[in-house]
Amino acid sequence: MSATRRAARTPARRRVIAVLAFLIGVAIAVIVLTPLISGVVRELRYPLSDAAEIRQQARAEHLDPALVAAVIYAETKFDARTSSAGALGLMQILPATARDLAHMSGGTLFKVADLAHPATNIAYGSYYLRYLLNVYHDDLTLALAAYNAGLANVDRWVTTARARGQALSVDAIPFPQTRAYVVRVEAATKTYRRYYAKQLGPP
Repeated sequence: MSATRRAARTPARRRVIAVLAFLIGVAIAVIVLTPLISGVVRELRYPLSDAAEIRQQARAEHLDPALVAAVIYAETKFDARTSSAGALGLMQILPATARDLAHMSGGTLFKVADLAHPATNIAYGSYYLRYLLNVYHDDLTLALAAYNAGLANVDRWVTTARARGQALSVDAIPFPQTRAYVVRVEAATKTYRRYYAKQLGPP
């Protein structure tokens, strides 16, 4: 082979090697970055904060921590605020409800301003969830419906369903907002259990 032909092939080989090196680099970047990007997207879509408080209060009230996280997600997506109805904090507790819960739990120093603190808000919300589950004999659908629409509405719906010889199912909840809320919390519970098993701990 002449020196001229070898010289002509050398740049071509270099271009092939460069292209292969580039493609290998891209593949490595994809392998390395995909989990990181997936994690960022996951955290943006399903945020989580105050995991230690959620674990503590869930344990105290015998709740699945993922359920508590899912309720916070459905209520505020972990962005504490005051609703148009006056509900406060991460778990959107109404001051009147909080006063009743404080009375039931033996608390005597409750102040509405306390609901702005994540730890206190999660404690009240978890206590309320456990109370509702006790009222409805661990029927999660009814408890979540009551968290969203109030006990009076759910009691009325249950009575109507029983008069027809039926149990109140999600599909039979008359309020579209409450129906969607129950579905959203139940789905988010599974998601938080899967995505944040390490942070939230076991059910």
